[in-house]
Amino acid sequence: MADLSNFPITARWPATKPDVIQLYSLPTPNGIKVSAMLEEIGIDYEPHLIDFGKNDQMTPEFISLNPNNKIPAIIDPNGPDGKPIGLFESGLILQYLAEKTGKLLPTNASGRYETLQWLYFQMGGIGPMFGQVGFFVKFAGKEIDDPRPRQRYLDEAKRLLGVLERRLAGRKYIMGDDYTIADIALWPWLRTLTGYYEAGDLVGISNFPNVLAFLDRCASRPASLKAINIPARS
Repeated sequence: MADLSNFPITARWPATKPDVIQLYSLPTPNGIKVSAMLEEIGIDYEPHLIDFGKNDQMTPEFISLNPNNKIPAIIDPNGPDGKPIGLFESGLILQYLAEKTGKLLPTNASGRYETLQWLYFQMGGIGPMFGQVGFFVKFAGKEIDDPRPRQRYLDEAKRLLGVLERRLAGRKYIMGDDYTIADIALWPWLRTLTGYYEAGDLVGISNFPNVLAFLDRCASRPASLKAINIPARS
């Protein structure tokens, strides 16, 4: 049985199955990405809810695993050197799990790098920009009278959607017919933009039919339907 005692987070969220991946998360876009990945690859894992309503992400135990106090984070008791490893940053976790299992990432060098560039496109563009749209449309930003910050992020979200729309022309998924970690990275953010943030009309989502069809394909996968509720909220 794996010894996870060197990870202080396990004192607050004990592992009942210490020999499997421990997931510390919440079903936000970034959290869903890793839950969906774990479901897609069929690897055993144990989810632990990090409740933002209780400021779990700010506790010393959680920060001991992710000093940036963001979800998701994981502990893999069977790391690459045979020892437990803790990881944070959703994009890195997707890449790690893909490389660990040999799934959802092309093995040839050109396909691998092409996939990773779209993963990083999500991490550097879609995630931060859509998140700002959510702030200005759904959260405290809507109380700001100056319309320019809100419009700036709406315009950037439209631009990024245009990039995706062109990429998906004639394609089922980002890399063509094969579902990859690039798709897993993207669809939870598209789902949140048009769903929870209620910003679909504001960004003119109907002008991006390829994106909408892509979202529907990805979100209707069995693993995706499970992932949106993992970890289960209290």
